[in-house]
Amino acid sequence: MAGQLESLRGVEIDPDGTFKYILVRVQRAGGAEHRDVVRGTAAAEFHNHIFEKVNPEMEKLGFECKCLGGGKIDHNSKDKKMRVFGLSTGYGKADHAVTVEILKKVYQDYEITWSDDKK
Repeated sequence: MAGQLESLRGVEIDPDGTFKYILVRVQRAGGAEHRDVVRGTAAAEFHNHIFEKVNPEMEKLGFECKCLGGGKIDHNSKDKKMRVFGLSTGYGKADHAVTVEILKKVYQDYEITWSDDKK
């Protein structure tokens, strides 16, 4: 089971720009093992739009999802920088420190910071 969890992409975000993101806990139905993943896109007007896309995809694979919170990511691919900030009105603020650690696994050559700033 853990191998299947590990095969999930830890990060799926837009390649550039400022956009909403959510931190999602994924686990097997009834299982104890879990993995937290980051999903974000400018196409989402609200944070729940991201979850409404992610949840059915994960259910097809036999996983359950829970949104742990949200915020925004400012992704500057030219300068290799990311800033994680803000919150979701519906889901509350994600633990940005956790989000940054997940992002750093994929964007190893980036400078990634976070703050509780709203903008």
